Amino acid sequence: DFPHAGELRMEPIYECLDCHGGDDHYAQYNFEGIDEEFHKSVHSSKHSEEFTCWMCHSPHTYRINARTNENMQEFILYDNEICLSCHSNTSKYQLLTTLDNPNILDKHDWLPNQGLHFKNVRCIECHAEINNDLLVAHNIQPKEKAVKRCVDCHSKNSMLLTSLYKMQFTDQRSLTGFSNAAMLEEAYIIGANRNYYLNRLSVVLFGLVLLLITVHAVLRSTIKHS
Repeated sequence: DFPHAGELRMEPIYECLDCHGGDDHYAQYNFEGIDEEFHKSVHSSKHSEEFTCWMCHSPHTYRINARTNENMQEFILYDNEICLSCHSNTSKYQLLTTLDNPNILDKHDWLPNQGLHFKNVRCIECHAEINNDLLVAHNIQPKEKAVKRCVDCHSKNSMLLTSLYKMQFTDQRSLTGFSNAAMLEEAYIIGANRNYYLNRLSVVLFGLVLLLITVHAVLRSTIKHS
């Protein structure tokens, strides 16, 4: 019945593994791996038993997104709102700590094109350790270990392929020659979406320019001394 009876507040709160652990029906989600990673994270190590699965995944409202939502913008927004429900909410944040809730925008003022990054990647892309056995990383790292190097995402071997684009990842080029073609369905990422044919063409053009300069220099030198 809802609303629940008041005395239920005294009942122990179940954790994910109480229902989902050791059940072959849920094996694809690897709840055991998620639980192990969560207990390594700063959420668990800094807050101990006060921080449970329910802090992020309300049993009444949470829904799976990464596996089911084909609209990447929607599931990025949904996942980020889970983080912001504490990290931009002073009242909720201070239920777990006496520290001041840092301003998210100020803490990320080093990030170029801040708005675009917030819109197109999840918080966990930079703040969680990637685990190849899990679709969604749960080992939230200390702030000192947050990803800050542009090349970690903006390169051919972009870490986004093993996190945000894990479901769509393919190591084959598209027919048009683009690397990491799965990304192109949502965005063009500088450095990560290189084009094989354009790369080859640029090398050829560069070689032709050098050849023309060399020929020009030789002709000028020959004419000058003739």
